[in-house]
Amino acid sequence: MAKLHETELKLYYPDLDALRARIEAAGAQITAPRVYEKNIRFDAENGWLSTTSTVLRLRYDTRARLTYKDGEKIHGNFGSTRFEAEVEVSDLETMQIILERLGFQPVFIYEKYRTTYQLGDAELMLDELPYGNFVEIEADETSIRRVVKQFGLEGAQRYTNSYSVLFRIAQQNMGWSFNDLTFDNFIGIKVGKEAFKGAV
Repeated sequence: MAKLHETELKLYYPDLDALRARIEAAGAQITAPRVYEKNIRFDAENGWLSTTSTVLRLRYDTRARLTYKDGEKIHGNFGSTRFEAEVEVSDLETMQIILERLGFQPVFIYEKYRTTYQLGDAELMLDELPYGNFVEIEADETSIRRVVKQFGLEGAQRYTNSYSVLFRIAQQNMGWSFNDLTFDNFIGIKVGKEAFKGAV
């Protein structure tokens, strides 16, 4: 059985190229080269998933996966931990039909490019999103601390909010009228850290 909890730290880090060079120089292995990723978030008609911060998501990159994440997070000094269960599905469209027949509807689409590295027991993901670049570190808290120190990331802005919540915060701060975090929606838009004012 796959592990059913994840501990991760999310950092806002605009200069991913410089960080990528340091990670590779440290001997990290690429486990998944840069790939486009599309995510579809679902909610029930009464919105209980969103109001409880529970995630039901279909993700497509080189394969399709269905993910469930509990809304309850345990926050530590270096990241947050919560229950997560994920399964690969053979047919994205059919899985979406099943979810919709069960009463769940797609409510949010977000896109990103992700490059994944393994360094010891830590997984490092360099994420390029339409509103900025981030690095996610998944490991136990001791390993996360080690990686942060090793790459001088102590000063980077940390967020426990998900990418979707960060989008809603930025949407409100910046007055964006569109409702999906897609690259097409951000053509011609420059986003700085101030967009995430009020995020945690």
